[in-house]
Amino acid sequence: MTITSEKTVASDVVLECRGLSAGYDGAVVCRDLDITVKAGEVVALIGANGAGKSTTMLTVSGELAPISGELSVLGSGKRSSLATLARRGLSYVTEERSVIMGLTGAENLRLAGVSADAACEIFPELRALLKRPAGLLSGGEQQMLTLARALAREPRLLLADELSLGLAPQIVQRLLAVVREAADSRNLGVLLVEQHVRQVLEVADRVYVMRRGKVMLEGTAAEIGADIDAVQRAYLAQGPDLSEEE
Repeated sequence: MTITSEKTVASDVVLECRGLSAGYDGAVVCRDLDITVKAGEVVALIGANGAGKSTTMLTVSGELAPISGELSVLGSGKRSSLATLARRGLSYVTEERSVIMGLTGAENLRLAGVSADAACEIFPELRALLKRPAGLLSGGEQQMLTLARALAREPRLLLADELSLGLAPQIVQRLLAVVREAADSRNLGVLLVEQHVRQVLEVADRVYVMRRGKVMLEGTAAEIGADIDAVQRAYLAQGPDLSEEE
């Protein structure tokens, strides 16, 4: 396994949670989270289904209000909507592919204010697909389009929730490699929720492991990867963890 976490990252913090608790209608799902992402850094958030990962992402993105604790996104500790954060430099790729199926690839990009050239610079293979309706693209091609659209906006912080959901391993590897390259070349801070744990360890700098709404373990990708079998048995195995429906 190749670990790419040994690099110097900028000191700029683009995301910081301190004692953050979040949930729905006052019911706490995530408790006392301490999470930091710096510019140029890829941070992975991993855990079994129901661990609270998606709730964390929804809260960080502005879609959910924190219940308690501190949250600073792109230098602001004031709660802001997703639209406001997007104007400041946040891109959010959700687990549901957000392409409009009846529009062509090029039309999807134009609707987001992204040029085809910028998107194809990120994924050259999209060039031959731009005239096709997005609904006729494969799942991997749709996700390339979605990620290219997000990155072509030149964000400062990328949130990606289950970027690889339902995709073949070789497509997952391609998507994660592009995320890693964007962090390195654009000084982009990235928070990834990812089910392909071993593959995400190859591109991540640091990892937070969640279970039942709490961060149970954190470390560099090399540290977590060195004992990944034990980590998976202790924290990532699917069990009766009902704190969140994901």
